[in-house]
Amino acid sequence: MASLESIPLSRAYLSPRARCEKTRRRDLVGIKQLGANYGGRRIGYLDLEQRKTEYSGEHNRGNAVRRIGQEVERDGRRLKCRAEGIEVATFGGGEEKVGFQVPERMKVVALLAFAMCLSNAGRVVMSVVIVPLAAQYGWSSSFLGIVQSSFLWGYLVSSVIGGVLADRYGGKKVMGWGVAIWSLATFLTPWAAQHSTAALLAVRALFGLASGVALPSMNTLLSRWFPGNERASAVGMSMAGFHMGNVTGLLVTPVIMSSVGIAGPFALFASLGLFWISIWAPRVANDPGESPGISETELLLIRRGKAGVPSPPRLGELPLRRLLSKVPSWAVIFANVTNNWGYFVLLSWMPVYFKIVFDVNLKQAAWFSAIPWGVMAMSGYVAGAASDFLIKSGYSVTTTRKIMQSIGFIGPGVSLLCLNFAKTPKAAAVFLTVALSLSSFSQAGFLLNMQDIAPQFAGFLHGIANSFGTLAAIISTIGTGYFVQWLGSFQTFLTVTAVLYFVTTIFWNLYATGDQVFY
Repeated sequence: MASLESIPLSRAYLSPRARCEKTRRRDLVGIKQLGANYGGRRIGYLDLEQRKTEYSGEHNRGNAVRRIGQEVERDGRRLKCRAEGIEVATFGGGEEKVGFQVPERMKVVALLAFAMCLSNAGRVVMSVVIVPLAAQYGWSSSFLGIVQSSFLWGYLVSSVIGGVLADRYGGKKVMGWGVAIWSLATFLTPWAAQHSTAALLAVRALFGLASGVALPSMNTLLSRWFPGNERASAVGMSMAGFHMGNVTGLLVTPVIMSSVGIAGPFALFASLGLFWISIWAPRVANDPGESPGISETELLLIRRGKAGVPSPPRLGELPLRRLLSKVPSWAVIFANVTNNWGYFVLLSWMPVYFKIVFDVNLKQAAWFSAIPWGVMAMSGYVAGAASDFLIKSGYSVTTTRKIMQSIGFIGPGVSLLCLNFAKTPKAAAVFLTVALSLSSFSQAGFLLNMQDIAPQFAGFLHGIANSFGTLAAIISTIGTGYFVQWLGSFQTFLTVTAVLYFVTTIFWNLYATGDQVFY
């Protein structure tokens, strides 16, 4: 009897009883395999002796095999439907929907999207609150940059550690502890701001320390829970939550602040973090094979859609020197540097930009800042779906990654150059929306490429690349403040950022690959 994992989808047969079963957990009937060739493709069927009677009128063996092959192929499609949560029974050639169940992997990606939303919302709250805090304490533009970058101090440290822990122990615990700690830091931020500047910087660094594990944990979990041809879409959905955190933070914070004061938004997002943990801890597993709620059909679909899950590396086996010795790794690192440079400039300074350049009030600035992030959340999913479509259509992984990343860097570069000529806040919001929407295509570029070139060390590589990227984000966030203070405008720094986008695009297309480099 073949094992469940060894049975291709096109050769899996569901018994009539299992087909009509409405319970969540259904058993696959074992298949007695006797391969036969028909039309140049291998097909399998149940028991030839059992079918001889049923097809006794067809003396031609080829016709019998074709009939059985068509039946198995039809049931293979039913298996796919069942793994997607829809049970279909066939009667007289038609299809009837019997029941619906949300696949476990979709629950996992929904919870990840929620966690990523909370992570980014906690960052953005400070970008809004810092405007009244600066007025209250008389902070200069350069010091604003220091306060904004304090989050990144902890983020710089935890990216590599989070990646190593996620590779070794799985993303569930690492993500759970990360959310718990950053929720605590979020709750303590208003107290720290009132106590002293040093306390504020320390608490924001703690928030960054906890948040740094989110992306590596997300990447590791999605690589285990989704087949290869769905991974880009899964990343797109998770990152949509990430970007919606910007929208949520920018829009909710001014409203709550006007009602209950500065402490209100911090208390809200800290409470949501604790609520998330209460759902995450008992319901999510590191691997789909460990999940008590997953069906056998969905588990089979996931496992057959991956080349294999590498065993987690031991801490002493982490090949730092080997990872840094290959040019494709540096293509990923430079892409992460450029992405974080531009992303955190816009994330940290957008409300201040609209206030300084166009003299709009805080609520208006929040709306103008939120629109681009909302569109980015949607475009990120489109980018993931487009990437999966290209791969299914026969394009190589290398070509797909290069196309997605080129769009993700050239588009924002051109848009930021155009932003220098914006004369109204509406025009500026349009250019920023285009920049952020197209930058989301990077999610289907370098962010997925880590799993392509180093599946066994993807979390570790993500941590390394994110550390370089975080250092770049610190420089760009602080540098923007000094540029604005010295030159009185954002134009020079926007131009520098655009040039960096263009240079990295060239490097990426020369040296990136979608083939596995590290084994």
